[in-house]
Amino acid sequence: MPGTTPPPPYVPGHALLQGRTAVVTAAAGAGIGGATARRMLEEGARVVLSDAHARRLKESEAALAAEFGADRVAALPCDVTDGDQIAALLDFVAERHGRLDVVVNNAGLGGTADLVEMTDAQWDKVLDVTLGGTFRCTRAALRRMKAAGTGGVVVNNASVIGWRAQHGQAHYAAAKAGVMALTRCAAVEAAEYGVRVNAVSPSLAMHPHLVKVTTPELLEELTAREAFGRWAEPWEVANVIVFLASGYSSYLTGEVLSVSSQHA
Repeated sequence: MPGTTPPPPYVPGHALLQGRTAVVTAAAGAGIGGATARRMLEEGARVVLSDAHARRLKESEAALAAEFGADRVAALPCDVTDGDQIAALLDFVAERHGRLDVVVNNAGLGGTADLVEMTDAQWDKVLDVTLGGTFRCTRAALRRMKAAGTGGVVVNNASVIGWRAQHGQAHYAAAKAGVMALTRCAAVEAAEYGVRVNAVSPSLAMHPHLVKVTTPELLEELTAREAFGRWAEPWEVANVIVFLASGYSSYLTGEVLSVSSQHA
């Protein structure tokens, strides 16, 4: 589906994260997580990829290690609904790199169901992954960053649907609105020990999985709402995540940045 405005040229790296260590959840594949891992590597970071899908994660790790070097790329499977797996992931980062500078909470789960037909299981699963997973990862990251006393950054992936209504999305919208509120509250607490917590709020970022689970009619409708008349490329959202992780946003915390014209 062509947009009315073509995507801009890909932005080269400028060493914005040189020497830092970052963790990105749900980073296997062609979506925002994978794009964020690549962008952070291009900006000089050491990146630990994580995902619940072990096979895709291994493939992503191999591809990025071949391009950026095995010393800068590592991966460990992690289910964000399991606190022990999250702890193991961050322990792995500490053992490999000796520090934790950036955590990007990208893991989330969607779905479509009218509220009157929605089951408790559907509600619970979306909330447990999308909001609960962000909570568990943020908590684990902040505990380590507070103990280290060297600052750090957490960037959460919210969604414009946390601000506006969409048919069949009550569970996902509630979860993403919760991510926004969690981000603001965590930021107030974390500021006391020099850690920043922010979020991005994309609307429509195109990737192969989205095409599989979304009808052409809905994609056309959502695309028509965008100011540029096109969806975002995943790397365009990743650029904003890199900005929030970098020193260029040193006085930003508790903010939810809309990567879209869809504010409400």
